[in-house]
Amino acid sequence: MPLHEFEAEMAAGVAFWGYEQDGALIGVMGMQPVRDVVLIRHAYVLPGNQRHGVGAALITHLRGLSTQRMLVGTWAAAIWAISFYRRHQFELVDSPTKAKLLRSYWTVPEPQIEASVVLANPQFEG
Repeated sequence: MPLHEFEAEMAAGVAFWGYEQDGALIGVMGMQPVRDVVLIRHAYVLPGNQRHGVGAALITHLRGLSTQRMLVGTWAAAIWAISFYRRHQFELVDSPTKAKLLRSYWTVPEPQIEASVVLANPQFEG
């Protein structure tokens, strides 16, 4: 992410946490309070460090920081991301609810809404 985008995300209220190993940043994850929920934003782990608990440590840390419902949006084709969030007690919301949530809590174009999914913890009931 270019620096200007990072700064814009922070200005919009996204707080980032990082995971370091041997002094190197190998994973990041952000969270953004939006009204009555917290959005998980920008979750990345360097490819050589994936599936070693980095993402798990970050999501566990973020979940411990808030008692509000957490939502995460990702591409429907990102099966690995969906699987990761499901392993961490996030559940897919149905398609009509997904569209409503994406329009309410994110600013994304309609084609992205069609190509995305939303997962919630705890589960979002319409």
